[in-house]
Amino acid sequence: MPLISRSPATGVWLLTTPRTSYALRIDDTGAPCHVAWGPRLTPAEADSLAGPFEEPVSSFEGRPAVGEELPVDGGTRYGPPSLQVRYADGSRAFEWEPVGHRVDDSVPGVAELVLEFRDRVFPLSVALHYRVRADTDVIERWTVLRNDGGRHVDLLRADSAAWTLPPLADYRLSHVTGQWSAETRLRRERLPHGETVLTSRRGITSHHANPWTMLDDGTADEDRGRVWSTALAWSGSWRITVQRTPDGRAGLTGGVGHEGTCVPLGPGEEFTTPVSAGLFTDGGFGAASRAWHGYVRAHVLRHAGETAPVLYNSWEATGFDVTEAGQLALAERAARLGVELYVVDDGWFGARRSDRAGLGDWTPAPDRFPRGLRPLSDAVHRLGMRFGVWVEPEMVNPDSDLYREHPDWVLHLPGRRRTELRNQLVLNFARRDVADWAFAWLTRLVAEHRVDFLKWDMNRVFGESGRPGPEDGGDRVWTRYVHHLYGVLDRLREAHPELRIETCSGGGGRVDLGILARTDQAWTSDNTDAVDRLGIQRGFSQVYPARVMSAWVTDVPNQLTRLTVPLRFRFHVAMAGLLGVGGDLTRWSEEELAEAAGLVARYKEIRHLVQHGEQYRIGDPYGDGPSAVQYVAADGSEAVVLAFGASPRHGTPRVPLRLRGLPAGARFRDTETGAVHHATVLTEYGLDVRLPGGDWASSLLHLQRVPDGDAGDRAGS
Repeated sequence: MPLISRSPATGVWLLTTPRTSYALRIDDTGAPCHVAWGPRLTPAEADSLAGPFEEPVSSFEGRPAVGEELPVDGGTRYGPPSLQVRYADGSRAFEWEPVGHRVDDSVPGVAELVLEFRDRVFPLSVALHYRVRADTDVIERWTVLRNDGGRHVDLLRADSAAWTLPPLADYRLSHVTGQWSAETRLRRERLPHGETVLTSRRGITSHHANPWTMLDDGTADEDRGRVWSTALAWSGSWRITVQRTPDGRAGLTGGVGHEGTCVPLGPGEEFTTPVSAGLFTDGGFGAASRAWHGYVRAHVLRHAGETAPVLYNSWEATGFDVTEAGQLALAERAARLGVELYVVDDGWFGARRSDRAGLGDWTPAPDRFPRGLRPLSDAVHRLGMRFGVWVEPEMVNPDSDLYREHPDWVLHLPGRRRTELRNQLVLNFARRDVADWAFAWLTRLVAEHRVDFLKWDMNRVFGESGRPGPEDGGDRVWTRYVHHLYGVLDRLREAHPELRIETCSGGGGRVDLGILARTDQAWTSDNTDAVDRLGIQRGFSQVYPARVMSAWVTDVPNQLTRLTVPLRFRFHVAMAGLLGVGGDLTRWSEEELAEAAGLVARYKEIRHLVQHGEQYRIGDPYGDGPSAVQYVAADGSEAVVLAFGASPRHGTPRVPLRLRGLPAGARFRDTETGAVHHATVLTEYGLDVRLPGGDWASSLLHLQRVPDGDAGDRAGS
């Protein structure tokens, strides 16, 4: 079956993925309307769902509140609009007039449908784009708007797409909420009637929400049930509105910006929305997550096939007290642990002795690095590690040479009070000269100091956002800022193909499909407490794979929570993602260093499964028994299980953990004990995970498939 086809009888467009279908049509008014999204359909079956082209319109209710591919403002539509336009004469509304379509299937395994429209009155063109691939069930949608006239147009709302669910008995919304140091807290809540708005008004993706949703009928769990999900590839302010109507329908619309802002569109200008990706799965939330993980690895990340190195970061060890000698001492100890990438954090540049000064002056501090960073970089490379540095290119301290030279470069409104957060101001990346300045010093830093890795931070949100100016002021700042940010990252990667970049924004404040297309991993949270990280990482994993999830082992008591947990537990939690170490190694005992080196070596044995395998969340993370995360090789030949338990309670039943994703009939050997287990027993009856005694216990189980005919060594399960 072709990826995209059109019925000659009904005009229904059918988009086909490996396991799902998406169907739409153009109704008698010229509007693009939804037909179906769910399990695979044949063209004849899709035709049967289309029904009559004339939608019933109630004299009291108007057009149905959900069902259009891109609901517009105007006529008798009263739901949340995806497209809301204000023309130069002050009038609004949009009326669909189809003008053509095209299908591009020139790339094997990929097909794109473009439906072209214009307004019936004003010279505004709208093109709806749909892209499907033969190796994923994720459908990508975006919209291109073009002002074909000679007068200004304001796009008060210009969403990427609207998504319609089939009628269900009930609806439940899954999403994440949070704050700094408590990101990606998973919420599953019954969807109320009316409109539920998820948004960021901060200029970044935000710690407080993330632009993805999952919807089900309220009965899905990790392993069973139909789930419809969407994710927006955008790293600035955004808004998603989920609607449940009184007649039992549900849908959502989402895109750039928040209420009160618009996208200005001058004569001849075009605006392309970011991609809104949608996914239907029948296999519970776990299947949805694995499908998203596969999509991110295959079609978002540029270097997903690489094995990410074990990282050391100096922040929690030194703070701002960064010197060449001190960093070299840490680097030598990090190398002893088996670390492969050494990263110097904040404090290496300018007059940076605290968060009050120096930000923006990106030259090595002469009193701390009299010969620049190159001697330290060379020493780190001689130790067998790659070299990285922390940067915050979008920020400036008022107490800096940069600000004294360019006070007009920050986001500000003339006559308004200037606000500071963390003693910082935001540089206006919407200005081309600011973006060009950032690229110039960054590319020079990377080249002159042999930098292999950038930890790109962004530690405060927008304030006083805008200034007079047709190109980079007013409401243009919200979108142009992000486009210029993307441009700097793209140019850096083109100029330095071996450079790898981590996205960070005061922790997990800027994680989304848009920024991941231009970086290699994400700093999950400034909270490195291993116990808190279990919940943060569980929410993160709903859409984003372990291949991008940075996690550190730091000292105890934890700097933020003051909680003390065993070193083994801290390592096992961090080993569920991209392992990093962030403690003060100069204070670790020889016993701790030896234990850590062993755990680093153990991670290297199983990281190919964590970074490239299929992930399963098993056990009850909120109950008395152990919870675990499991990773399985694509060919089913290996698996690793990281299991965690809190404080044991006397008399609590020992509930086995049922593993997932193992091929039936196979046998697996525990690489540590030699015990052989039957896959069917592990998946259907479970494994009795015997955690060590005491609080905050953990274990790692690495299983390798026993070749057929091998009798095995020891009996297990």
